Amino acid sequence: MFGLSLPTVPFLPFLSGRSSSVENEPLVLDHDSVEEIGRELDALREQTLASLGDEDREYLYRIIRAQRGFEIAGRGLLFVGFLPPAWVAGVAALSVSKILDNMEIGHNVMHGQYDWMREPSLNSRVFEWDTACPSDQWRHSHNYVHHTYTNILGQDRDIGYGILRMDPAQKWHPYYLGNPVYATALMLLFEWGVMMHDAEVDRIVAGKRSWRDVIPIAKGWWRKARRQVIKDYIAFPLLSGPMFFPTLLGNATANLVRNVWAYSIIFCGHFPSGVQSFTEEETAEETRGEWYVRQMLGSANITGSPLFHIMSGNLSHQIEHHLFPDLPAHRYPELAPKVRELCEKHGLPYNTGGFTAQVTSVWKKIFTLALPPGWFAPEPESRVIIERHRSTDRPLDDAGTLADDTIEGVEHGGKIRA
Repeated sequence: MFGLSLPTVPFLPFLSGRSSSVENEPLVLDHDSVEEIGRELDALREQTLASLGDEDREYLYRIIRAQRGFEIAGRGLLFVGFLPPAWVAGVAALSVSKILDNMEIGHNVMHGQYDWMREPSLNSRVFEWDTACPSDQWRHSHNYVHHTYTNILGQDRDIGYGILRMDPAQKWHPYYLGNPVYATALMLLFEWGVMMHDAEVDRIVAGKRSWRDVIPIAKGWWRKARRQVIKDYIAFPLLSGPMFFPTLLGNATANLVRNVWAYSIIFCGHFPSGVQSFTEEETAEETRGEWYVRQMLGSANITGSPLFHIMSGNLSHQIEHHLFPDLPAHRYPELAPKVRELCEKHGLPYNTGGFTAQVTSVWKKIFTLALPPGWFAPEPESRVIIERHRSTDRPLDDAGTLADDTIEGVEHGGKIRA
C-alpha cells in the first residue's frame, strides 16, 4: 500500500526472513597447540604460586581494613541520616563495604586463594560473607559446578541461572518472552537469586527433582538469611532510634547497589557477544589443555582502572579467573598480558572491552534471545575447531606423518555466539 516491499529492507531481517550474518573461516587449533597451551598455563600458574608471600598477605589485609572502615563510616553516617548529605554518604560507604566484602574478599577467599596464609578466619572452608547465600552452598554451585563445567550446556547452571535464555542453543519457549523482566528481577534481587541457585527450582518445576531434596538446603537459607535480615532490617535500624526508617531504607539501598553491581560484573564476564558455549559430547574426557582453552573461549574481560578492578573483585579479569581460580585475584592484572600474548600466539580470541560495551552486549543478548529463532539476525559467526586427540594405531602416509583422517576434529562450541 505504501510502495514498500519488506524483503528489500536490510535492517529488518526478522521481518524479511533474511539473515545479514557472514560466517567467518573457522580457526583450527591442532592437538599439539592445545597441549602446548596447557603446559604454558600450568607453568605460569606454578610461577605465580611460587612467588606468593608478604605482599599478597598485606594486600588482603589492606582490603579488609578498607572494607571495615567503609562499613563503620556508612553505619555511623546513617545514624545522622536526617541530614540528606549524611544519608547519601552513608549509603555510598555501606555500598562500597558490601561490594568489597562480597567481591574482593568473600568470593576470592572462598576460592581458596588465601588458604596458603594459614589464617583461620580466612580459610575458604569456614569463611562467611555479608550476603544471603550460605557459603557452603555457594562453594558447591560456584566453585565446583560452574568452574568445572564452565559454559557446558546442560551442566553449567550459571547459563541462565535456571530462568533465563542466554544461549541460542537453549530451546526457545514462549516463557522466554519474559527474558528482560526475569533478568531485571534477578539483577535487583541478585543475592536472593544466588541463594536459591542450588535448589534448582527449574528442575523441580519440570518434575526432575523433588521438593524434599530442597529441605536441607532450605534450612541453610533460613539460618543465613535470618541473620542477614535481622542485621540490616531490624538490629541496625532499631539502634538508630528515631532514624529507624532512614536507616532501614539506607541498608536496603546499599544491598540494592551491591546486587546491581555484582550482577553486572558477573554477566559481563560470562555472556557478552563472543563468549562461546559447549556441549557435553565435545567436552567429554578433556585434557588439561582442552579445559584451559574452554575457559578462555567461555569468558570475557572488562577493561578499566585499578580502582575499577578492585571494586569488581578483579572479576573484570574473568578469563584469568577461570584459568586460575585459586590464585589471588589481585595478581590477574599482571597475568592478563601473558595470557593475551598466548592467545595471540595461537590465534585464539581474547574477549575484552569496556564496561559500557560489554554490559550493552549482554542486555542486547537478553532481549534478542527472548524472541523465537528467526526473528532476529544472528551476529557474524566465528568458530574454533579443536583437534582433540590423535590415533596412533593407523599407518603413516608417505611423508611419515599421520594421515589427515587420523585426526579427530571437534568443533568446540560450534559457534562463538552473540
